[in-house]
Amino acid sequence: MEGVEEWARHWQYPELPGLDLLRARYVSHSFPRHAHEGFVLGAVRTGIEDVVMPGGTIRARPGTVVMINPEVPHAAHAGTPEGWTYATLYPSAHLVADIAADTTTLRGTAGFAESIVEDPDTALLIQDVHRAAEQGNALAADTVFRVAVARLLRRHGRALPERTVRSAGARAAASARLLLTQRLNEPPSLEQLAKELDTSPFALLRAFKAEYGLPPHAWLTGERVRRACRLLDGGTPPAEAAVAVGFSDQPHLNRHFTRIVGVTPGAYRRERAGT
Repeated sequence: MEGVEEWARHWQYPELPGLDLLRARYVSHSFPRHAHEGFVLGAVRTGIEDVVMPGGTIRARPGTVVMINPEVPHAAHAGTPEGWTYATLYPSAHLVADIAADTTTLRGTAGFAESIVEDPDTALLIQDVHRAAEQGNALAADTVFRVAVARLLRRHGRALPERTVRSAGARAAASARLLLTQRLNEPPSLEQLAKELDTSPFALLRAFKAEYGLPPHAWLTGERVRRACRLLDGGTPPAEAAVAVGFSDQPHLNRHFTRIVGVTPGAYRRERAGT
């Protein structure tokens, strides 16, 4: 929508280790299909966010909470011309597991049974975590965060199924992912990858998408962005991080990083340095 300003802050509060925070307003920005190592817990404050999940598109409005389990591919864009504003928490899988062990009877790997729920009081708690962190109130931020996650787990939690590699296609997909992580800077073509794994390109493509929800090239881009995040967390300049993870230059990193993370690499690194 012309004339409407977008803004975003993606940061870490040192008193809440294992948690990233994103507060933003997006109008024209859209997130491509990608996945996170940890959880996503989002609460829209105004507008509508359309989140494209493996089972279809969900419409996140004020009063709802979006809950995405680790490694579940998803995309997002505005569901209304005015865009949306929201507060999102990105807790690590380890942090959620600790809260689940303390507050629930869930066994195995704890996660969420649904992708979106009507839960206005918990949606407000997610926004309150941001407010307390931005005010530097560590006790309130940590308390409200743990109450929010525990409440979501008790109301909507489940034990996630264990991923097992049974079929030949699944084994080929897992081997392909391992090879791509080992050759991040010089990945093979799909044909070369298939030849090394003694399969056909289309068979590998189908198996990879079935196993990880993304084609190999899109998965690789997401993995490069994850690696870049870790380097930026440690203080590496964006230009150096770009080359280290296999992007051709900093503009190449900027384009993909901004689309997936929601802020530029420079803004992401400045927040880390500031906190």
